[in-house]
Amino acid sequence: MKRMIKRRDFLKVCGMAAAAGVLSACGNKAASAAGSTAASGASAAASGDASTLNIMLETEVESLDPQLATDGTSFEVIACYTDGLMQMDESGAAVNALADSYDLSDDGTQYTFHLKDAKWTNGDPVTAADFVFGWQRAADPANASEYAYMLSDIGQVQNAAEIIAGEKDPSELGVTAVDEKTLQVTLNVPVSYFLSLMYFPTYYPMNQKFFESCGDTYGTSPDTVLGNGAFILDTYEPAATAFHLTKNPDYYDASRVQLGALNYQVIKDSQQALMSYQAGDLDITLLNGEQVDQVADDPEFKTVGAGYLWYITPNIKTVPELANQNLRMALTMALDRDSICTDVLKDGSKPTCTAVPMDFAAGPDGSDFSGDQTKFSDVCTYDAAKATEYFEKAKSELGKDSFAFDMVVDADDAPQKVAQVVKEQWETALPGLTLNLVVEPKKQRVLDLQEGNFTIGLTRWGPDYADPMTYLGMWVTDNSNNYGMWSDADYDSIIEECTTGDLCTDAAGRWSALYDAEKIVMDQAVIFPLYTQCNAQMVSSAVTGIEFHPVALNRVYKDTVKSAT
Repeated sequence: MKRMIKRRDFLKVCGMAAAAGVLSACGNKAASAAGSTAASGASAAASGDASTLNIMLETEVESLDPQLATDGTSFEVIACYTDGLMQMDESGAAVNALADSYDLSDDGTQYTFHLKDAKWTNGDPVTAADFVFGWQRAADPANASEYAYMLSDIGQVQNAAEIIAGEKDPSELGVTAVDEKTLQVTLNVPVSYFLSLMYFPTYYPMNQKFFESCGDTYGTSPDTVLGNGAFILDTYEPAATAFHLTKNPDYYDASRVQLGALNYQVIKDSQQALMSYQAGDLDITLLNGEQVDQVADDPEFKTVGAGYLWYITPNIKTVPELANQNLRMALTMALDRDSICTDVLKDGSKPTCTAVPMDFAAGPDGSDFSGDQTKFSDVCTYDAAKATEYFEKAKSELGKDSFAFDMVVDADDAPQKVAQVVKEQWETALPGLTLNLVVEPKKQRVLDLQEGNFTIGLTRWGPDYADPMTYLGMWVTDNSNNYGMWSDADYDSIIEECTTGDLCTDAAGRWSALYDAEKIVMDQAVIFPLYTQCNAQMVSSAVTGIEFHPVALNRVYKDTVKSAT
C-alpha cells in the first residue's frame, strides 16, 4: 500500500463549496447531530473519557474516498465508519459484514451475495446498487483510481480490465443488483482469495444519490461523508491533525461495539507522541528505535507485525551499471540485514531474504509462504567475501573501477536511519562505490519511482490481501509498481498461469508455481529485500481488543474495550 495519491486541491474545493452553499445540500444529518454532541470535536474528546480511544497517527489522512484512497491511514479511518461485504475476524480470515450469506457457482466464477438489513447514516438502506455504483466508480478510467487493478488483475471481475483500458463502458462491469438485497458478481476465472478482497476499501459501497449531491466536495467534511459502519465521522477537515468519530447507534452490529468514540491525533514528532502518551492524552502510540530502549521493560510496550516489506529497488532498465547482474548481486550480498534490524530499528522488525515477506500468507497446507528464510541464502545473505567476488566481476564486465549512485529515501526518521546504514555497509564492503542519499517527502519519492526518475530507491509495500500475488504481481512486465522496469518472459508466463490459467483451480500447483516465480526474482536480484516491518508501540493497559492485522487494515477497533482508570 504505497501508491501515490493524485490529490485534489481540497482547500480550494472547500472554499468554493462554502461560497456556493453546497455542503448543506449534501449534509449527512446523522454526522451533523453526532458532531454537535462531540463537545467541539477531537480536542474535547481527549479529556480522558473512558469510552473514547485516543489514537496517534504518524501522517494525515490523504483521502476519504474509498475508491480513490491508497494509503494505510486513509484505509483505517474509512473502515472505521464503512463496512464492505466482508470483514476480518481476529485471525484475519474473511467473515460476513454487510453480506448476510453468499452462494458460489460450481465453476467458482459467480458469487451471489445476500445483504443484511443495514443503513447508511442518513437513514437510507444499504442496497446492492450501492456496491454496483462503488465498483463501477473504481473501474471507470475517468476517476483514475490507482487501485482499479484490484478489480481487474487481482479480482478478475468480468470486463474490469476492458473498462479500465477504455474499451468498454463501466455499466458492463460484471456486478449486478439482482434486487435491493442481492448482489451478483461474475469473475473471468476462479479467484481463491476473492472473499478477502471484499474487506478492502476499493470494494466498499457508495450511495450514488448522496455522492452526486456532494459533487467535488465529497470526503472533505463530516457533512460530505456517508457511512454505514461502527462509527460516525463527526469532526474532520482536509489535512486535519485531529479528528473524531462517535459510535453509530444504528449500526447493524451496534451491540458488539463497546467504545463510545475514536479520537485521532496526528503527531509526527515521536518524542512529542511519547510524552502525550505518558501524560494520558493517548491510549496508543508508535515508537522509534531510540525510544524502544527507554520503554523495553514497560508492560505496555508491544511490537506488532505491520506486514510491510522494506526493500531496495535498482533501476535496471535505464541505469546501465545496474543492468549488470553481478553488480546487483554484490549489492544485495553486502547488506547486513540483521544489523539493520537489531542495531537501528529495534522494533521487532525481521531481517528478510525473500521477495514475499513472512507471516501473512498461508498455503494449502497452512504453512507460511516465506517461513523458510534460508531458501535463497545463496543469493540473499550477508557475505562480504561473495559480495567482493561479484563486485570484481562487475567491474571487469563494465570496465569501471568506481561507481557513484543516488538513492532516494523518505524524509521520515526510520527510513533515513536505515539508508545511512546501507550507505555505510556498501561503501565499506565495496571500495570504489559511493552512495549519495537523496531525501524526499514520501509523495515525491513515490512519484519519482513510478516515473523511473531514480537510480536506486528505498521503498516498501504492504499486502493488500492474504496471498503472495500481492507482491509477486508487482514484477510483471510493465506493472506500475515494477519500478526497476525489469522484464522476464518466464516470470510473466508463470504469473499469468497462476492468475488466468489452469493453476487457478489447482491450489497446490499454484503455490508451487509462485515459489518458482519468487526464485526468478531472487536469483536475478530484481530487488534487495531488507526487513519485514514491525511496529513498536505503547498500548494502555486499560485497553484491550484492538485487532492488529498485517493485511489491508492494520488496526480495527470494533471489539476494543477501554476500562475506566
